[in-house]
Amino acid sequence: MLGYSPVYRKLIAVTLILLSVLIVSVVLGLAIGSSGSTADAWRVLLGQADDETLEVIIWQLRWPRIVLAATVGATLSLGGLVFQALLRNPLAEPYILGISGGSAVGAILGILAGFSLFPGLTLSSFVGSLMVLSLVLLLSNRREGHSDSLLLAGVMVNAFCGAIIMFLISVSKTVQMQKIIFWLMGDLSSVGADSLPLLLGVLPCFLVIFLLAQPLNLLLTGRESASAMGVNVAAVTLVLLLTASLMVSLTVCHSGLIGFVGLTIPHILRLALGSDHRILIPACVLTGASYLILCDLLARSLPSQGEMSVGIVTALVGAPLFIGLLWRSRQ
Repeated sequence: MLGYSPVYRKLIAVTLILLSVLIVSVVLGLAIGSSGSTADAWRVLLGQADDETLEVIIWQLRWPRIVLAATVGATLSLGGLVFQALLRNPLAEPYILGISGGSAVGAILGILAGFSLFPGLTLSSFVGSLMVLSLVLLLSNRREGHSDSLLLAGVMVNAFCGAIIMFLISVSKTVQMQKIIFWLMGDLSSVGADSLPLLLGVLPCFLVIFLLAQPLNLLLTGRESASAMGVNVAAVTLVLLLTASLMVSLTVCHSGLIGFVGLTIPHILRLALGSDHRILIPACVLTGASYLILCDLLARSLPSQGEMSVGIVTALVGAPLFIGLLWRSRQ
């Protein structure tokens, strides 16, 4: 139990601040868009205007998209935190390690097979992520202090998944091909209110990971030290890997590939808040949600011939940071 320790007080303060940022991000996402003026949207949100068309746009189009963006951002951010802690590599995250790519391969196979979103598409995506995770760990043959091979294995497997995806696109039908290509870029526009309950499946995953925050802290000291302090290292590692892979698969089915969120957010928060996962886990959930809502808002607002993919925005922000991290690790 945290009790009334300094950790507890810091957790409350960080949560309240980041929750306020999330609320502001949600309100901005609801109020700003290409349909209707921002002033009219504010009046609708405040109940001072009766515009049925704008109300439909806000609550049936923007609101589900914001919920999806928040869920995906929170999941990818938390997934990155878990993988970085378990594998003791600050560059580990679902996209770079190929977990998202494996989920995408499974999801595309499900799309081509005509599976429904649940359970067929979700299950195929989950199986794809687990297969890629197992392959990365097997290829890396990682030992304590030799984590570079893990990153290299992830990049190689991710490239292989990309080749499989291109092959599947080349043999698919025209309508399916267009849908898959747009989805692979990171698409949040196709969500509907009927698919939102499925996203609630990530909430138990968040809870499981938070309950294992202290064992995750002990794992940072090394597997032998954590085992000596009473942590069942094998069981905790297995539960966390399965939980992180499951929640990433649940969101990839809806959003496609969105990269660098799991790299950017945990790294920034670790620098700002320290390495205590009792604080980092809720901070990653709230910050990741706010971050992707704002990235999606930026993608919707930037001038372009069509709607820009949110995956492009996250890559433009995350890729330079990734390069900086690689340079720092070499130094």
